[in-house]
Amino acid sequence: MKKRWEFYFAFSGAALLLAAVFIAGMASGYISLSPGRLLATLAGRGTDAENLILYEFRLPRMLVAFFAGIGFAVSGAVLQSMTHNPLADPGILGINSGAGLMVAVFISFFTSEPSSFLYILPVFALLGGIAAAVLIYVLSFKKGERIQPERMVLTGAGLSSAFSGAMIALASHFNRDQYDFIARWLAGTIWGDDWAFVLALLPWIAVLVPVVFFRSNTLDVLSLHEHAAVGLGVHIGRENLLLGFTAAALASVSVSVTGGIGFIGLMAPHIAKRLVGPRHRFFLPVAALLGAVLLLGADTIGRVILDPSGIPAGIVVTVIGAPYFLYLMVKN
Repeated sequence: MKKRWEFYFAFSGAALLLAAVFIAGMASGYISLSPGRLLATLAGRGTDAENLILYEFRLPRMLVAFFAGIGFAVSGAVLQSMTHNPLADPGILGINSGAGLMVAVFISFFTSEPSSFLYILPVFALLGGIAAAVLIYVLSFKKGERIQPERMVLTGAGLSSAFSGAMIALASHFNRDQYDFIARWLAGTIWGDDWAFVLALLPWIAVLVPVVFFRSNTLDVLSLHEHAAVGLGVHIGRENLLLGFTAAALASVSVSVTGGIGFIGLMAPHIAKRLVGPRHRFFLPVAALLGAVLLLGADTIGRVILDPSGIPAGIVVTVIGAPYFLYLMVKN
């Protein structure tokens, strides 16, 4: 009963914080909206300029950040539980960079116009993310031993650097528009900023996140020792395959429209576990909300600090996440 009350309290607090960040994001920017004008615009009484700012520029971008933040957080939580690695994060492990490399390959052969590849791009990013995850596992595996967290992090960091280098090498042959796109992606700029991107990302999040939530009890068991999981009747190979694919897919499709953003999948699950404990049925929903708060907050801060171009959300997240990662490295 105590755990339930802790969950309700933490979930309500995270939801209120998300609402506050969302309202601040809608009101803030190069052209700010006062609370009165924001309410009037939401009620349908805004001017043409206010409607354009809110409904065509800000809300789509914020919803992309909202869904992507959930995707990153849930992906990181699954990876940490599956690998027994508290440092696991799709950005740190190189899954994001693998997805980004496939994005670069795609636009090098096709086009960098978003309207031309909007619904195909997440599929290409998914292929890159899964390929990166398989490579990390193969290179981290040592026969007769469990995969060590430090070995996995070092392997992921090396692969991430290799993928980023390949992306830059590929970008050297791009035209100006393609090169600008890759530069924005590497910096972690949320470039998917219209309603079509929301519709492209939403189905993936709506399908994959419930898959993880429904596997909460299985993730609890997988967090135990392998022999204990087998003794409790869990088919480890099948569950690892399903959950590994889901984690890679969530990170890949999210990164395909937000750019190279890391650390959210690291921070959100850790903060959620501190609030409600390690049981997945409790901390996963809180982690999802916190992931949305982190990415939305980073994007809002980036837009406000340096108008009109702003600072990429990926840079703001890195400023917060890198010290936290070093703290966890020292602690563990």
